[in-house]
Amino acid sequence: MGYRAIRNGWLTALALAALLLPASAQAWGFYAHRTTAEIAEANIRPETRAGIAKLLKAAPLLGTPDCPLRDIEDASVWPDCLRGEGWRWGYTFAWHYQTEPIDEPYDARKNCSGGACVSAQVERNARILADENLPDPVRLEALAFFVHFAGDIHMPLHSGDKDDRGGNDRETAYGIAPGLNLHWVWDGPLAERAISSARPSLVRRYSPAERVVLGGGAAADWGRESWETARDFVYPNAFDCDPCEGDLPDATTLTQQDIVAAIPVAERRVTQAGLRIAEYLDRAFAPGPWPESD
Repeated sequence: MGYRAIRNGWLTALALAALLLPASAQAWGFYAHRTTAEIAEANIRPETRAGIAKLLKAAPLLGTPDCPLRDIEDASVWPDCLRGEGWRWGYTFAWHYQTEPIDEPYDARKNCSGGACVSAQVERNARILADENLPDPVRLEALAFFVHFAGDIHMPLHSGDKDDRGGNDRETAYGIAPGLNLHWVWDGPLAERAISSARPSLVRRYSPAERVVLGGGAAADWGRESWETARDFVYPNAFDCDPCEGDLPDATTLTQQDIVAAIPVAERRVTQAGLRIAEYLDRAFAPGPWPESD
């Protein structure tokens, strides 16, 4: 088979996959979410790993046979799998994001009525996970929601928005691959390229010094970082202009130069998500109460 036929087949498959996605694309895709979980697993304490293994034994009691929970990597994608049962889990779908306009001041409490937003659910589920008085199935569900949402909040377009549903309404070609949108590009091909091309591998044990630089903060801080990244990099990189100075076109193309410039940004967000998940998990499985939030 020649190069042209292989390329055309790949483009057709990619376009079809994009068409089959829900209108609001799943956050950070399967690969990126599982990578954040692998980073976390490589950096948690042995006691935390043992505590997670104990909770995972309660998976059959959750009643989600089509969405398995065998390990922390499964946990990282479990909340997206639940989208197949909207009649049961639809109330959780707004928990995956907290988009705020990039041309208005950021407010961590905005767009979060009744705690139905990603920053509130990161903190809520971490606190549930840490409560040893709760039944294991309740804590396991919280583990999966926490690991997933901590990944979601690090994806820039789950916080930054230009009146386009976090980039979902901006048709974006990824190099020679047409028919995608800006959100999906950051969810899928861009995140995957950043992860697969990283040297050294993103999945490894990080030094204390690296963890100081890349870790820390709470959900509200992570959301602000993502919003700033959307405002200062994602939209300017995609449209070659200041996105706060006017309207943007409905369609654009990420050139190879744009993609190369975006790779370290995506790589950093994936890494930060994994290390911060590890920090929260270690805290959740440590003795003592979960600290009260502000």
